[in-house]
Amino acid sequence: MAERGTAEEYLAGYAQMLLDACATGRRLTRAELDVRRAEGERAAEANLSLRDLVRAHLAEARNVQETLAPAPALSLLGVVEQAVDAFAEGFDRASQLAVRQEEAARREFIDDLLYGGSDLGRLAERAERFGMRLSRAHAVAVATGPEPYGDGYPVARGIETAVHTRFGNRHTLLTTKDGRLICVAPGDQPEVLAFFAKQAYAATDGGRVAVGRAHPGPGGVVHSYEEALNALDLADRMNLEGPVLHAADLLVYPVLARDRQAMADLVETTLGPLRQARGGAQPLVDTLVAYFDSGCVAVEAARRLSLSVRALTYRLERIRALTQTDPGDPRHRYTLQTAVIGARLLGWPDASA
Repeated sequence: MAERGTAEEYLAGYAQMLLDACATGRRLTRAELDVRRAEGERAAEANLSLRDLVRAHLAEARNVQETLAPAPALSLLGVVEQAVDAFAEGFDRASQLAVRQEEAARREFIDDLLYGGSDLGRLAERAERFGMRLSRAHAVAVATGPEPYGDGYPVARGIETAVHTRFGNRHTLLTTKDGRLICVAPGDQPEVLAFFAKQAYAATDGGRVAVGRAHPGPGGVVHSYEEALNALDLADRMNLEGPVLHAADLLVYPVLARDRQAMADLVETTLGPLRQARGGAQPLVDTLVAYFDSGCVAVEAARRLSLSVRALTYRLERIRALTQTDPGDPRHRYTLQTAVIGARLLGWPDASA
């Protein structure tokens, strides 16, 4: 953007052009209109107000009118209309170009911010343009819904408006990426992400939001963003309940899945015998999931599975007989529950079929 000036700076030659046209009653020439369009573009690049510029044009036209005889003055209004229209056309054209360039720069910055595809020092400099200080810790929240969301969608605009109305400019960034809604906020302002999660859940008609942990430095946003994405993926694979997931609450799962081969061996060794059951292993794995998720309370587990307590007890007995481990025995419970978590992470038994 050029340095901001005054509206009168963009009226050069305007008064004389009006006088020349009114003297003969002619319309403005193409060259004269091009000059007005060019001045409009310059004014837009200087970030001036179109309202102030139009007022300056009309004021100048009034001054010209006072110098004209009655007959030439009759054609003044038409000439002014042409001149202002051409000026506004140039102004709009330059403004739209500036908006497109700003949107492209913002999108490029967001891509680099979330994927770490740029020099971190340079990224920190660019972040200041968008009101962010990457030297501080940041956390990222990612929201998904029943349909993908993009920039300009009513849902995305509504959430962004709600967040900015509530908190103002707190060095936050709201955007969309790959059909998801994303909010980046300073790590010491968890209330911003909590509000975003609430708004996103309501606006996406029962969607889900994952919040990554706060991490410092330019690379902290990437780290937090990846944590949030991994939390969403984990929730889908594990059928985790709840509209809002916090990566800090799910750290045990990446630890368990880090050695995939060891986890696969544990699952196969511990749960493999369940394949011998009538109907296969899956119903009994589902039984263990419900049993452990309900705190090993048989009545609650039976309710979750829509079974009678007697039927649930029978299934637990079958599990004990086949695996030689008792879900109700604290000595066996940790191994069995870890194997069940591994089965859900690995998609067992379907993935091993």
